[in-house]
Amino acid sequence: MDLLSIVETLGEGRTALLMGVITGITFGVAAQRSRFCLRAATVEFARRQMGDKVAVWLLTFSTAVVWVQAAGLLGYIDIPEARIMAIPGSWSGAIVGGLMFGVGMIMARGCSGRLLVLAATGNLRSLVSGMVFAVVAQMTMGGWLKAPRDWIASQWITSGGRNVDLLTALHLPEWGGLAFGLMLAILALIIARKNRIGASRLIFGAGVGFAVALGWALTTALSRVAFDPYPIESATFTGPSANTLMFLLDSGNAVLEFPVGLVPGVFIGAFFSSVLAKEFKFQGFESEANMRRSLTGAALMGFGGMLAGGCAIGAGVTGGSVFAGTAWLALTAFWIGGMVTDFLLDQRIARVSEL
Repeated sequence: MDLLSIVETLGEGRTALLMGVITGITFGVAAQRSRFCLRAATVEFARRQMGDKVAVWLLTFSTAVVWVQAAGLLGYIDIPEARIMAIPGSWSGAIVGGLMFGVGMIMARGCSGRLLVLAATGNLRSLVSGMVFAVVAQMTMGGWLKAPRDWIASQWITSGGRNVDLLTALHLPEWGGLAFGLMLAILALIIARKNRIGASRLIFGAGVGFAVALGWALTTALSRVAFDPYPIESATFTGPSANTLMFLLDSGNAVLEFPVGLVPGVFIGAFFSSVLAKEFKFQGFESEANMRRSLTGAALMGFGGMLAGGCAIGAGVTGGSVFAGTAWLALTAFWIGGMVTDFLLDQRIARVSEL
């Protein structure tokens, strides 16, 4: 059965939902088994270490770039028509929102995607923090926090009515993105070898990047057969978390689409992966102070992710894989915000405790 037949049988909305679930399950399994986490990589790098967490993050990112750029060259992904490329981006939003998200992911001990994966493995701290993240993201999308988000985002917008294609802006050839991804993958494998990371973890780390490319390819295919225009998109957790929350609260008025299937798919994939690996375990907050810190960080990520145009996955990996200018700026801000926060907060506490 080809895709057109599936669309005619299920309808465009249910087909998009199914694609989101498939992408989410792939992501959830791979992320749970590889322990992929931008926050962990940021902390490791901030402490002048090039360990396993940095290696896994670099491998995930480079794999996404390689798969997406290769699929783009072969015509399987319409990169110029991707949602993040086809609309104006906000430089000011990427900077301010990216820094806020970076601070938040250190405080919450995980980015939004990592919190979702951990929640599926029985981590109640991550579950509660993830719910706060989703509520604040919804408030920022269309509630009380929408006005300040719009004001900050409007201060510096990309010109021409579109985001900036970094490959075009830097006058690089069409294969430049693929070449960059391959070089980054080699660097990731060198670091992985020095840290003696097992093949299984590397495969699953690469699987996270593959899930991002899968989402791009599936929605591209749907956009080509859909009667109404359908956005080309992939894994991200800020907007989808808010959309999923609203779907659960009022499913009668919700629109079936890719993001609504993504979040449950990730949860399902990570849950069964943790159960099969015998890693499912209920965990909670260690203390009241830890709860305050985690919930504050989740709120910062909810607002910051919406302002930045995506979370550590949405802007950092998904947007980065298509070389969207504001996504790369947001990714840089994630790293800076995370490293500075770790230095001022966790490293400082560690130094004081040693005295």
